[in-house]
Amino acid sequence: MTILRTTSENKDFINLVEELDAYLKITDGDEHEFYNQFNTIETLKNVVVAYENETAVGCGAFKPFDDNSVEIKRMFVFPSNRTKGIGALILKELENWASLIGYSSCVLETGKRQTEAVQFYKKCGYYEIPNYGQYKNMENSLCFKKEFKIRMNKDSE
Repeated sequence: MTILRTTSENKDFINLVEELDAYLKITDGDEHEFYNQFNTIETLKNVVVAYENETAVGCGAFKPFDDNSVEIKRMFVFPSNRTKGIGALILKELENWASLIGYSSCVLETGKRQTEAVQFYKKCGYYEIPNYGQYKNMENSLCFKKEFKIRMNKDSE
């Protein structure tokens, strides 16, 4: 397993996000367009792609949320590659990267209907918080947070 730090210009990341969006279009139903407007990838500078035997099998990203937190975005692992710990590796890499550039926590939003994702984030140490920002009044949304120690290394930006 190889984890690559990259940006949203990475072709493998773009392809994985297309797969994610196809999945979310089904699970989100009528709410898909609302959620989709907050998931653009054009300007993501902190992206990771997981490779197994040189094939992209998963991805994730983060963007600044506030002075102390980043927001985890676009987490996805191909269904055939789930249960191998790939999602946890991707999430840990994103958390480590955020820590190295001076952030002390991650927040994220996922849908109540995405039960595997909810269980995954809880298993990874995330706890539920009140819905934030654009998700405040969304009944299908669940928001989570995880705090960690800053390990500053400005060369990691």
